[in-house]
Amino acid sequence: MDVLKKVPVREQDAKVRAANFEEVCYGYNASEAREEAARCLKCKNAKCMGGCPVSIDIPGFIREVEAGDFEAAANVIAKASALPAVCGRVCPQESQCEGKCIRGIKGEPVSIGKLERFVADWSRENGFVPKAAAEKNGRKVAVVGSGPAGLTCAGDLAKLGYDVTVFEALHEPGGVLTYGIPEFRLPKDTVVRMEIDNVRKLGVKIETDVIIGKSVTIDELMEEEGYEAVFIGSGAGLPKFMGIPGENANGVFSANEYLTRSNLMKAFREDYDTPIVAGKKVAVVGGGNVAMDAARTALRLGAEVSVVYRRSEAELPARVEEVHHAKEEGVMFHLLTNPVEILTDDKGWVTGMTVRKMELGEPDESGRRRPVEVPGSDYTIEVDTVIMSLGTSPNPLISSTTKGLEINRRKCIVAEAENGQTSRPGVFAGGDAVTGAATVILAMEAGKNGAKGIHEYLCGKA
Repeated sequence: MDVLKKVPVREQDAKVRAANFEEVCYGYNASEAREEAARCLKCKNAKCMGGCPVSIDIPGFIREVEAGDFEAAANVIAKASALPAVCGRVCPQESQCEGKCIRGIKGEPVSIGKLERFVADWSRENGFVPKAAAEKNGRKVAVVGSGPAGLTCAGDLAKLGYDVTVFEALHEPGGVLTYGIPEFRLPKDTVVRMEIDNVRKLGVKIETDVIIGKSVTIDELMEEEGYEAVFIGSGAGLPKFMGIPGENANGVFSANEYLTRSNLMKAFREDYDTPIVAGKKVAVVGGGNVAMDAARTALRLGAEVSVVYRRSEAELPARVEEVHHAKEEGVMFHLLTNPVEILTDDKGWVTGMTVRKMELGEPDESGRRRPVEVPGSDYTIEVDTVIMSLGTSPNPLISSTTKGLEINRRKCIVAEAENGQTSRPGVFAGGDAVTGAATVILAMEAGKNGAKGIHEYLCGKA
């Protein structure tokens, strides 16, 4: 065993998986997991924990994996995370825990994410159930949204004894985990639903088809239904567009709609009637994880797919693993390229896209080098479908129907990072509703902070 290198993870062959929606990565088996866990240096001052937004005791659970006590490992993780099978699959470990791993200085870091996934999958297969609170305190808290922020907040509050109800606008709970991330990255029945069921087993109630701000307002929840505090984790589901000519053409979608049709409404399955425009030649505009998800979904639906991104590969915000998988599967990349017009036929259907070459200038406020247009460099890409993946912002419904709730110029709710407190007493918020579109793990961190803030608020109010 070469301790400087990770134990390889088994995956579907690229040519095979490009034609199906089954999970790409098979994960570790027990012997592989124990072998990988043995690579951990057992650092006394574990830097990896500082890179974990939800503060999992990483050396603690890895020690138990190495010893073969997988139930003990599951208990260690459960103290900090309600969604380990999700995090093990979709968190950007390379820039967080694994990015801090000391083993990675002279070799490859320990595969912390794959080990977390192994423990979570073992837990599911062996009936492990997280420990619920010994007794309830009788105090009611409402959580708006059942995505990663809402589920984490609800789970943490339930462990503290609160009577928690989660209100979800859609017919299935899970938020972005259900509608946003494709089956081949995050299986819904075997992973997402099981993790949500574990949150329910902590005593959390989940009500679907409830649109806060329309079905019922936050004011009504607090003033008429007896909820002493509310956490808003409603996400950011309002898509952004470029504002270029032709963007309203037939065949132009937001990645949000496209992925929701496939993931939540099961358009990829032949036994469902959900319509989706598969397209023969598809361009996906953007370079984040959502863009990769849309591109790889379109590919599996039979299209020839190109990602169009205005910066270089080094600036791609998507995870390196997702870009690698997309390339392996046959997705093409038009880098340092930006759309300027979507072309249509006389019936308004997309026929192509005019794009302009870019070059990188000085860094902008994000720290990435700003793309600058190259004059006279326009050319046309032949496409019949365009998917815009340019980020999302929060839906203004909640902020517009809640008295005294401050929002910023981006329509995001203003909340304290350390405890989720908003401008409205008793109302807390976190995740994409506050930051705009970000990662699952950062939303979970906000959910944990919100639960802590609500607990402190209600203890002070008692």
